[in-house]
Amino acid sequence: MARTPSQPVPSDPAKRIDRRFSARLEAGRRRAINTLLAARNPAGHWVGELSSSALSTATAICALSLYSRHHSQLEPADRHEISGLIELGFKWLASNVNSDGGWGDTIRSFSNISTTTLVWAAFAFAPPNRPLFISAARGAEKWLSTATGGVTPDRLVPAIEARYGDDRTFSIPILTMCALAGRLGDEESAWRRVRQLPFELAALPHRWFGALRLPVVSYALPALIAIGQVRHHFRPTRNPLTRIVRALVADRTLEVLKSVQPLNGGFLEATPLTSFVTMSLAAMGLTGHLVVERGVSFLRGSAQPDGSWQIDTNLATWLTTLSINALGESIKTGCIDDTGRRELRSWLLQQQYRVKHPYTNAAPGGWAWTDLPGGVPDADDTAGALLALHQLDPRAEETTTAAHAGAKWLLGVQNSDGGIPTFCRGWGRLPFDRSSPDLTAHAIRAWSVWRSDSGSESQKPIEQGTRRALNFLVRNQRPDGSWVPLWFGHQESPDDENPLYGTARVLHALAGGQAAFVPSAASARDRGLHWLISAQKGDGGWSGAAKGSSTVEETSLAVEALAELLAAKQLESSDHLNALNALVRGAEWLLDALESSRESEPSPIGFYFAKLWYFERLYPLIFATAALVKVDRLLSGK
Repeated sequence: MARTPSQPVPSDPAKRIDRRFSARLEAGRRRAINTLLAARNPAGHWVGELSSSALSTATAICALSLYSRHHSQLEPADRHEISGLIELGFKWLASNVNSDGGWGDTIRSFSNISTTTLVWAAFAFAPPNRPLFISAARGAEKWLSTATGGVTPDRLVPAIEARYGDDRTFSIPILTMCALAGRLGDEESAWRRVRQLPFELAALPHRWFGALRLPVVSYALPALIAIGQVRHHFRPTRNPLTRIVRALVADRTLEVLKSVQPLNGGFLEATPLTSFVTMSLAAMGLTGHLVVERGVSFLRGSAQPDGSWQIDTNLATWLTTLSINALGESIKTGCIDDTGRRELRSWLLQQQYRVKHPYTNAAPGGWAWTDLPGGVPDADDTAGALLALHQLDPRAEETTTAAHAGAKWLLGVQNSDGGIPTFCRGWGRLPFDRSSPDLTAHAIRAWSVWRSDSGSESQKPIEQGTRRALNFLVRNQRPDGSWVPLWFGHQESPDDENPLYGTARVLHALAGGQAAFVPSAASARDRGLHWLISAQKGDGGWSGAAKGSSTVEETSLAVEALAELLAAKQLESSDHLNALNALVRGAEWLLDALESSRESEPSPIGFYFAKLWYFERLYPLIFATAALVKVDRLLSGK
């Protein structure tokens, strides 16, 4: 049972920090650091490995199937290769079905209606008379029937729409794929059930989009255009004026689509988004269009050897900044030599965008999650890069110039509520465009390390931005003391939320002197600390769900946050003692887990666009390294 901070501490933590504990901590820290360093690629940074995704595999199969079906001039060799990819994809899906007959986003995810529906739709393109595929499709139908009352459009369409509410970013693409696969009935009735996206608005200036209150989020412009067009193609509006307008701007919006597509074809490096765009245009007969050709090339190139597709190509920039920041001060004490640090710094600087980005019209100065062409600058990765550059070499002129541009970029996306969104300022109508506590906390930390290195002209805006961001965090703290993040969740929590991740990240930001900018931030910090301690499991670990099992990722996040709070020496004596006890118990759980090699067992706590689950192989190792480095530094007094 979880303790509340008011209850007596069961034991003196000082008695548990004996020679045996210290030796285990040192061994665990060294092992984590060495394993993390060994996970770098030959170029010296971290690429990681994302989980395979049933959802991505289903959408890729559909896109390639429609491309092959509608491309009459396809070369035999290309048709043969694509057929082989489709076949492997079906085999992977059939071999990775959950025991209940449905599919989740990853092989460790619970079955859900979105992924199971898309897989069921994909099996409409499967070769006939194949028992394995027939069985998988029937299992999907059975799961959907149990979940929604049937697989008829009258049951399925409302269930899909209800899952996403007013946000049409994912519900309309799912239903579009179902229509293209013949799962919503005959052509006429199928398209009547798919809502029309106003693709004609994409012809307007980008700066208007935030005010237009579009039914999709800021990063879904390609879906707005392609899926809007395919629906209009099969079921044009009866309104003559709208019909004329859409006909007039159809080519113009396709040009917009082409202009935001990266050269490698992968919109945001995302298989689902690229697949939805590709299948829509291919079904319209546009198989020779450059957008389609590039999209197919991306899908062919991103297929995994086992037949699956991942949710995204990689998170190389995000993982590299996380790793650098996890290693912390140990970087400067020799775990990475001078040459390695210079190479990392140079690589990170190369990833900064120096011109306005065509996809979101983002100003120069930000970083994306990946070094690949489909990346788009975002707040979380920009903050991570600023912190990592400060760890590597805060004095180099090239570094400070880039850091000042990055800090300015974060100020530029700060919303009127003081919080930080992911991509664009002012798109706050839908959840994945709103300000978020985890992103805001990360920005506060990034500003804090560079504030003293900024000139007076930059320092004042950073202080003002920090004050506004802190006020946002205070206002958005839940009554129980927790904060909820945007890009991480827990599948066993109500609404898929992960207050452990959010609270740990915010407490990390409130641990330093920056909390002094807002008097109420200290009391918010203390309430957050009380929640974090009370959320600790009986075994000493933490989970993002009240009834979930402790995980390496979540325990590491909690332990790291506690170490930061204790190191700041700003807690009341009783809170200090409770926090230290919780830290030691958490560190012991973490050391037990690492000694059992559980850092190689990632949990599906990551959210991709539209609440798609993923896990990343390196997350447990990175988070555990960060925690153990911070605990060692705290307890050794370094």
